[in-house]
Amino acid sequence: MSENNSQPIIVCKDVHKWYGEFHALRGVDMEVAKGEVIVIFGPSGSGKSTFIRTINRLEEHQRGSIAVNGIELSHDVRNIEKIREETGMVFQQFNLFPHISVLQNVTLAPIWVKKMPREEAEELGMELLTRVGIPEQAEKFPGQLSGGQQQRVAIARALAMQPEIMLFDEPTSALDPEMIKEVLDAMTELAKSGMTMLVVTHEMGFARAVADRLFFFDEGNVVESGTPQDLFNNPQEDRTKLFLSQILQH
Repeated sequence: MSENNSQPIIVCKDVHKWYGEFHALRGVDMEVAKGEVIVIFGPSGSGKSTFIRTINRLEEHQRGSIAVNGIELSHDVRNIEKIREETGMVFQQFNLFPHISVLQNVTLAPIWVKKMPREEAEELGMELLTRVGIPEQAEKFPGQLSGGQQQRVAIARALAMQPEIMLFDEPTSALDPEMIKEVLDAMTELAKSGMTMLVVTHEMGFARAVADRLFFFDEGNVVESGTPQDLFNNPQEDRTKLFLSQILQH
């Protein structure tokens, strides 16, 4: 992380979120530098997915502030649109369109949203499918692909909008174990290319190898954060120690 990038690309201050009476996020603070890879982990219901979804306004926070690339996330629709242009998102479910080819899934948004000429979009699409290791699947339909391949198409689709930031919400949790590695390999390559990434995951091997910093969430709070070395070798909080001891046994 270079010091000269004085302006963090994501700044979250005292972010709160309620669902009715349920206080899902309780004052989350996080600053992310450009090119940093952040892994967010913690038990189910700890607010990890809610938090990552507030960054591109898939969930609305009710208190505190979120700024992405200097743009404040407010009720201004133009700001929300700008932020969504800069953030790609990959979910647990691939959400691919089943009735069009893999390549068409990847090129749809650049053509419609960015008004990119079809030929250029298809060239970019093939580059991205090559990058995630499945160029030979371009003409197939999503239903003809394995779950791991479909998730890699979803990654290529998010990258096709040429975002500054990639958000991943438990991208491997719906996959069979033998398909997880191929998706994590594609994400590792992306991280090494300098992409700013926030990843909600339980894949601790990936976190150890790729993350610059880890954030442990529990009950809507950041309990502890630090480098993988800090958290794996010397966690400070009992809650972190307990969670890691449970998750690292598997």
